[in-house]
Amino acid sequence: MLPWTNLDRATIPGDAGELRLKQRGSEFSIMLGSTELMNSRLSGSEEALAALSCERIAGRKNPGMLVGGLGMGFTLRAALAQLPQDARVVVAELVPAVVEWARGPLADLHGGTLDDPRVDIHLGDVGAIARRSG
Repeated sequence: MLPWTNLDRATIPGDAGELRLKQRGSEFSIMLGSTELMNSRLSGSEEALAALSCERIAGRKNPGMLVGGLGMGFTLRAALAQLPQDARVVVAELVPAVVEWARGPLADLHGGTLDDPRVDIHLGDVGAIARRSG
């Protein structure tokens, strides 16, 4: 079995801890302390979340979606696959390094989603966007 390699660390704003990006072969993991937050081999819940959300806004003109946290991009990728070209998806990511990981070691998982013209990345708390929206 291949050992895990630590690729990077990132401090969560507000003294909320530290994220670690790890890799073992083609598998990636994002950890918070000893807790695994995401693994590249498990994406079902994120894809289901996107599907349920897209169903609710299907048929709307210029639909918009807010995604709280970029993570490994599973929710974003699944949403873009289901949303029309006139959609807009705002991804709020609290930890800037997570966006850097998406453009770096996790780029293959993201599959170019960050370059999709429907996507806007907001560096900050998703709660702030939600409060402004209404």
